[in-house]
Amino acid sequence: MSETRLSLSDFGRALLTSPAVSRLGREATKYALARATGLVDDLTERLNDGGDNGGLKAAFVGARGLAEGRSPVRAVVSAAMTGLKEQVTSALHSGRGGGKPRMTVICEDIDIGLPVDVVYNQWTQYEEFARFMRGVEGVERTSDTETTWRLKVFASRRTWKAVTREQIPDRRIVWMSAGAKGSTRGVVTFHPLADDLTRVLLVMEYYPHGLFEKTGNLWRAGGRRARLDLKHFRRFVMLNGEATGSWRGEIRDGAVVRHHDEGEQDDLEQSARDDEDVQDEEYDDEVDEYDDEDDEDDEDDEDDEDDEYDDEYDDEYDDEYAAERSG
Repeated sequence: MSETRLSLSDFGRALLTSPAVSRLGREATKYALARATGLVDDLTERLNDGGDNGGLKAAFVGARGLAEGRSPVRAVVSAAMTGLKEQVTSALHSGRGGGKPRMTVICEDIDIGLPVDVVYNQWTQYEEFARFMRGVEGVERTSDTETTWRLKVFASRRTWKAVTREQIPDRRIVWMSAGAKGSTRGVVTFHPLADDLTRVLLVMEYYPHGLFEKTGNLWRAGGRRARLDLKHFRRFVMLNGEATGSWRGEIRDGAVVRHHDEGEQDDLEQSARDDEDVQDEEYDDEVDEYDDEDDEDDEDDEDDEDDEYDDEYDDEYDDEYAAERSG
């Protein structure tokens, strides 16, 4: 047994001192370095704007790691991650000072199988957004043009103040919002495609301010969030089948030019006029149909009179012809 252990020990020492094994180890190390560097480079390339703000610091960290006796793989990975951190930090802080803040444009649309007034009325019920919009804890309407939004992002809470700049019933809503962690400018329009089909078009400019918001902005999280919220809105309003409320006022340049009650009254009057137009059209159709029947009756009467006259004329002619023959 001791001889067997000794032979195994000698075999292990022989493997460690073998040139082939040493060469294999060096090749494995090179491959690991190449893979780690490639993966990190690919990630930093997606975040990098073209600058090399973290290059010197990353190189210093890598050199220090080698000097401290770390393995080449660990030194390279540590340096690469340091460079990545610097790239992200640079990307998130760009726009401060003399540069322009980073902005994301969000364009989304969705078709909803309901009339345009139902879809528009539901959209104006901002207090209901918490029932279908993820992360919205509550919305408070402080005036006809201002609302306060309370949002929850993971464990953090945000507050936004939104101001409506323009609002035309069944057509468009334009707003601006601002908070400690970002601001937006947006417009949503409503397009009737059929009696029971409406297209909603949402266009937004998003300016993130916070670290979390800027990080999410790099991966276009805002666009995906808006797309999902529109789907949730469609589900909510279509399953209800009708709007939970409405605000039919009109806003121009941030000022209310027609209040909700006035808008509702105008809608009722317009609906009454539409009903009168429909009744007038139905009456006209009935009159036209009656006139057509009279015309047909008149034509029939004239035809009967003509036939009767022809019969009388034929009888007289036959009598005269018979008298001539007999004379």
